[in-house]
Amino acid sequence: MASLTEDSATADVDQGGVRRRDFINVAAASFAGVGAVSVALPLINQMNPSADVLAEASTEVDLSAIQPGQSIKTMFRKQPLFVRHLTPAEIASAEAVSLSDLRDPQSLEERTKPGKTQWLVTMGVCTHLGCVPLGASSGEVKGEFGGYFCPCHGSSYDTAARIRKGPAPKNLEVPPYEFTSDTVIKVG
Repeated sequence: MASLTEDSATADVDQGGVRRRDFINVAAASFAGVGAVSVALPLINQMNPSADVLAEASTEVDLSAIQPGQSIKTMFRKQPLFVRHLTPAEIASAEAVSLSDLRDPQSLEERTKPGKTQWLVTMGVCTHLGCVPLGASSGEVKGEFGGYFCPCHGSSYDTAARIRKGPAPKNLEVPPYEFTSDTVIKVG
């Protein structure tokens, strides 16, 4: 009977000293690991932003058609974006306001790019409750300060899109943007 046990023990040992059972355990663990990775990758990949979201990550705006005193309304990340070409009178009016008179003090130079103070780029979302202010299109009410007027609760913004009157706590947001040429900006 002792010889039967010796034969079965030798049958479990390969020439390299590894038992068949060890090989099967390693193979099964490897197979399970590959299976787990093949299941996990699609689950993780589905959390990446979709192609339409990536396409909206930045927007280019051509400024060549906007005359001084005009503004346009476009979309950026599914929200309105106002681009305004300020006149010298509007720039002077914005610079004449004392920062101590403002609820959210910012100068026009802080809200525009250096050397490009005639171009004001802001999000078209009121900082009170998220309504879209008027004043970006021709013929719309610009409010008593000549900038933008929110019809929801009466917030008035000046020509630099700074809050001057009403319940809005902050100025209209200036998104990150850069000039790619003299007539084109890239927002985002």
